[in-house]
Amino acid sequence: MRYILSLITIIICSNTVISQDSSHPLFAKDIQAQKKWVDSLYNAMSLEEKVGQLFMVRAFSNQTKAHENEIAKLINENHIGGLIFSTGGPVRQAKLNNLYQAISKTPLLIGMDAEWGLSMRLDSTYAFPWNMTLGAIRDNKLIERTGYQIGEHCKRIGVHFNFAPVVDINTNPKNPIIGNRSFGEDRDNVTEKALAFMKGMQDAGVLANAKHFPGHGDTESDSHKTLPTISFDEKRIDSVELYPYRKLIEKGLSSVMVAHLNVPSLEPRSGFPSSLSKHIVSDILKDSLAFKGLIFTDALEMKGVSNYSVPGEIDLAAFQAGNDVLLISEDVPKAIDKIIEAYNAKDISEERLAHSVKKILMAKYKVGLQAYSPIGTATLFDDLNRLKDDLLYEELLENAITVVRNKSEVLPLRNLQTKKIAYVQFGDDDGSTFYNELKKYSKVHQVKAEKLDELITKLQNYNTVIIGLHRSNKHAWEKFEFTDKELVWLYEIARTNTVILDVFTRPYALIDLKTVENIDGIVMSYQNSTIAQEKSAQAIFGAIPVKGTLPVSTGDYFKVNDGMTYNALNSLSYGLPERVGMSSEILKRVDSIAQYAVDNKMTPGIQLLIARKGKVIYNKNFGHHTYSKKQAVKFEDVYDVASLTKILATLPLMMELEEKGAVSLDTKLSKMLPEYASSNKKNVTIKQMLSHYARLKPWIPFYMATLDSVTKKPDSKYYRRKATSKFNIKVAEDLYLRKDYPDSIQKIIKDSDLLSRLRYRYSDMPYYILKKYIEKYYKKPLDELVQDHFYQSIGANYTTYNPSVKFSNLNIIPTEIDDYYRYQKIHGYVHDMGAAMQNGVGGHAGVFSNANDVGKIMQMYLQKGYYGGKRYLNTETLDKFNTCYYCEDDNRRGIGFDKPQLGDEGPTCGCLSMTSFGHSGFTGTYAWADPEEEIIYIFLANRTYPKAGKNLLLRENIRTNIQEAIYEAIID
Repeated sequence: MRYILSLITIIICSNTVISQDSSHPLFAKDIQAQKKWVDSLYNAMSLEEKVGQLFMVRAFSNQTKAHENEIAKLINENHIGGLIFSTGGPVRQAKLNNLYQAISKTPLLIGMDAEWGLSMRLDSTYAFPWNMTLGAIRDNKLIERTGYQIGEHCKRIGVHFNFAPVVDINTNPKNPIIGNRSFGEDRDNVTEKALAFMKGMQDAGVLANAKHFPGHGDTESDSHKTLPTISFDEKRIDSVELYPYRKLIEKGLSSVMVAHLNVPSLEPRSGFPSSLSKHIVSDILKDSLAFKGLIFTDALEMKGVSNYSVPGEIDLAAFQAGNDVLLISEDVPKAIDKIIEAYNAKDISEERLAHSVKKILMAKYKVGLQAYSPIGTATLFDDLNRLKDDLLYEELLENAITVVRNKSEVLPLRNLQTKKIAYVQFGDDDGSTFYNELKKYSKVHQVKAEKLDELITKLQNYNTVIIGLHRSNKHAWEKFEFTDKELVWLYEIARTNTVILDVFTRPYALIDLKTVENIDGIVMSYQNSTIAQEKSAQAIFGAIPVKGTLPVSTGDYFKVNDGMTYNALNSLSYGLPERVGMSSEILKRVDSIAQYAVDNKMTPGIQLLIARKGKVIYNKNFGHHTYSKKQAVKFEDVYDVASLTKILATLPLMMELEEKGAVSLDTKLSKMLPEYASSNKKNVTIKQMLSHYARLKPWIPFYMATLDSVTKKPDSKYYRRKATSKFNIKVAEDLYLRKDYPDSIQKIIKDSDLLSRLRYRYSDMPYYILKKYIEKYYKKPLDELVQDHFYQSIGANYTTYNPSVKFSNLNIIPTEIDDYYRYQKIHGYVHDMGAAMQNGVGGHAGVFSNANDVGKIMQMYLQKGYYGGKRYLNTETLDKFNTCYYCEDDNRRGIGFDKPQLGDEGPTCGCLSMTSFGHSGFTGTYAWADPEEEIIYIFLANRTYPKAGKNLLLRENIRTNIQEAIYEAIID
């Protein structure tokens, strides 16, 4: 009777504790239902089944059938409580998970080490940044999102416990096992990051685990191989190492993993592992810190503990110390026998056993195992590799990248017209993504050499050297140090050059630097992932702001929380569409339309760029240089942009002159060029000319007057096959025009008749005239002027007249096989005949460029004359030129810029704002900017190859259909 009364008292007390303590980290929302389920399972279990629940066994999804059978045997015969999955693949693991759950009498609790995502263990899954990288981020909401999305991945694959976050405070740079896995060395930062990560993951329905208790951050040995020692006194451990645990426990931490450490100040027995110490596990963690969640041992096979005792005895000692879950036992059957033996000998009470087993069952209910359903595999890969994960990764790296040295404000790189930039790669991993991204901003050459003196000689041609230290991003434990050779080379390069060092590995690499005196800029990028390389290049050129702070101290020069910030310079950055309110999925229609155009031979190839809100979100190439399909279109290839020249060269120079007061929109030709004083065009104004509302002829075929009247080929009166002092205008390969003929062109234009009535008629003639005026005003050729005033400083290094002087023909897209004037393949020379007759430099045509460079100039216009930290034109000037002055006369044009149609048909899809502006070109090119949606759209093509003929791009509305698809993709 007394036994029955005692049992009733225990049950009542247990119920009272549960009902009163609603903050228990393992409580489900429906506490009473949870208790009922836990009690019913526990009461139905045999002693062997109860003890079996204490064990979590490691399972692989990349092993043999024998391993699978071994796990199945442990489930069937030893009634283990859970599995910790290790290496393998997601689909294989999901199938094994379903199999193991199906044969288990009690649902299995599934755990994984997924500190930076499932990729820590599984192939074909997503890798988020290391904790060390996250530690550099100021905005902890981003860390919370990281925890949440990792939690979503875990939940999708059936993982209930993620053994994360690591809350070790990594105060020892030589720590061989924590390092990148830690959020850093600052106690408060580590705690804040761990809290955010935990909250996010537990909000996703996956239970968190703080490790490695009581703190593995200041060790120089690996507990997988030996027993590391923590030599701090109890006061220090309490105030630093235990601080994160205390804070996480207050906020509902689900579980803790106890490390195998020798901590003399907390455990007096010499060399006694913390995981077996009752004082550490029970007195400190359970009692002093009032932790009520699950307590896991670290893996009991690890040498840090397995060297202490024999299998079975270790497990028993760990359980008696206060641990609930015995992780990766060396011998489960033997350990179960030992614990049952101790139970029967009353060394372990029923209350003690029930305490742990019921907590385990509570956790199982909390994660939904009372209503278990198998994992579906049909969409598993896609669900574990989502667009939203890439979007978050981009944000994380943008916020983590840290500038720790910025001598004379060398960063971000400005005044690109003065820079001659070389890139030198250090390290044993690939840096090509970084290099290619750098080239989007300026001319950058990779310089290589076998010997230092050879490299130094080559670098004499440059005034800025970017050195990238690229170490493997494969996992968090990769080597990170500079080699001795790299250090020598770094110091020597820095002695004679302006050097920016970018480190794509853990920050402790900086400890190797014995001096930083000659290193002007140091950027810490933390990882060598594709996105890290892209974002770091963008940060160097000021396309994105720099916000990060060092999570650890690194030698004599850089201390924890160091980090210099700077704002973006309003240059184009690059990223995913959703970052700026666009849909990647809907933009796939752009792919389809462009490919359709290429497949149906409307053009051999296409370069396409779309940007919104200053971010390039689509930059793709389609097709080939020609229909022979020998050479695919690449980023570096340049197209003849034809009439885009008008707004890329002549117009910006005219806007400058208007700002200077040299001209106004109402300035007449007779004032600009005195020879027009007696012309029928003397009263034509700039506004009228550039609005195509001046009765000027649309086009004059100047070249035809230079052809033989019989053969229709270049007349020897005007041409030679070799250059001479008199014939020096190269219109094509081995074809030189008489040098005085451009004067004849100007006279023909001046003397030409006006159209019979005033109406909108598009004309090239204003740009011939304005070219002459601009060159007369500056006493300098147009091609040099536009380079000096715009292209060089804006970083438009792929933009030029006469491209064959600057680029190989391998990077120049041909435009036509000419059978009417030059009688050859037009490759490396301007397609427009009038521009060719001006030595390739026309005010209306002649510029070659790629989509990226055209995008920069259009973005400068969109930003009202500002780009890359420099004001090129005033806001008022852009507004003035982007105005339709003759709309009431059925003329849609702005000053130089084309504008959307006034009726049903015109240059756009009819789906964008009237404030938008742009231009198109004869070769198939198109550039458009919309201030209201902050969109730029660039389409470059060579639809004229091999014959100009019918403009199928225009006929089938390819460019405007793409534009329509862009606007359909807006989702904000």
